[in-house]
Amino acid sequence: MPKTITEKILAAHAGREAVAPGELISVRIDMALANDITAPIAIEIFEASNVTSIFDPERVALVPDHFVPNKDIRSAKQVQMMRRFAKKYGVKHFFELGEMGIEHVLLPEQGLVVPGDVVIGADSHTCTYGALGAFATGVGSTDIAAALVTGEAWFKVPESIRLTYHGELKEWVTGKDLILHTIGDIGVEGARYKAMEFVGRAIERLPMSDRMTMANMAIEAGAKSGIFAPDQVTIDYVSPRAKRPFKRYSSDPDATYSMERSYDVSKIEPQVAFPHLPENTRPISTVDTIPIDQVVIGSCTNGRIEDLRTAARVLKGRTIDKNVRLIVIPATPTIYQQAMTEGLLEVFLAAKGVISPPTCGPCLGGFMGILGPGERAVATTNRNFVGRMGDPTSEVYLAGPAVAAASSILGRIGSPEEL
Repeated sequence: MPKTITEKILAAHAGREAVAPGELISVRIDMALANDITAPIAIEIFEASNVTSIFDPERVALVPDHFVPNKDIRSAKQVQMMRRFAKKYGVKHFFELGEMGIEHVLLPEQGLVVPGDVVIGADSHTCTYGALGAFATGVGSTDIAAALVTGEAWFKVPESIRLTYHGELKEWVTGKDLILHTIGDIGVEGARYKAMEFVGRAIERLPMSDRMTMANMAIEAGAKSGIFAPDQVTIDYVSPRAKRPFKRYSSDPDATYSMERSYDVSKIEPQVAFPHLPENTRPISTVDTIPIDQVVIGSCTNGRIEDLRTAARVLKGRTIDKNVRLIVIPATPTIYQQAMTEGLLEVFLAAKGVISPPTCGPCLGGFMGILGPGERAVATTNRNFVGRMGDPTSEVYLAGPAVAAASSILGRIGSPEEL
């Protein structure tokens, strides 16, 4: 019977010939991930079980990235717990400060996730790794604790939906705009517990950075996962980095999908998601004059070198509006170094922006850019819920790096074409 890429990966990891949507299965995992918010809970549960070793020290990644560098005593204790656990159980992939980056950018960069994997992470945006052709999804800290013991996780096999993109992208339109447009179309519950499969000629021409952005935000449509079939773009990215062999899967041409959508990307403008849901999307040409107080360029969604290059292209030779704060956050030390080598950091500093070390920081209202009462921010992050970036009366508008950079100059939400 024809199968989707998701069904094939899950079947292989369950040791079965085939699985079907709706089945409850137990699968072998290739990587378990946790951060400084979720790992301490998992560690407490694990140690209460009196188990003396984890299933595989090579298959666990611990990345403190939400409140680092430690913003207070509590966050310092959380990272301290992770550090001690990693040392006690020989966890090889513990990343801190100089080696630490935003987890969902760092792991692919380090070659720790490869096509065909099953990856679970105690963070909802673990679905990012679907860009590599892996089944990746967020789970709770209790599930991570169980996986540390058993090396397995259980799932209900999700139905798949196929999203086809064709046509040529307009200037300044990226994967961020495609996924915002898609979420605006199907809604934040439109893919609930589904695997979002991204296909089409326009997808084939996207770089890995844009694919990761789209897979990252699958969760914002309620999806269990987002996934791209590996192609030559994938292989060119993975091959120099991969720490282990991998297997490529793809959907059968006549596989069954619970829903299908098709999009002509030539008709999609840069998008802005208004408060307080990612589905509240509008084309930039329809946005009225909305003054802003802050712009954040970074996060696991748009903190890659390609995003920083786009922002620098808009900002070069210009200065941000005197009423706006610009915060730029390279997602990993490697990206920071590359941005420095390419002169991007000079552009941001000349524009009167502030450059942060790698951190999730303001995305979740952690630190490094908290909003005050009534303030508005344009952010390249992935969520704009009430109080997401600070005070409950503040507002977050989601956009790609080009619109974010242009807005910092204009002092209001605007397009780079206006410059």
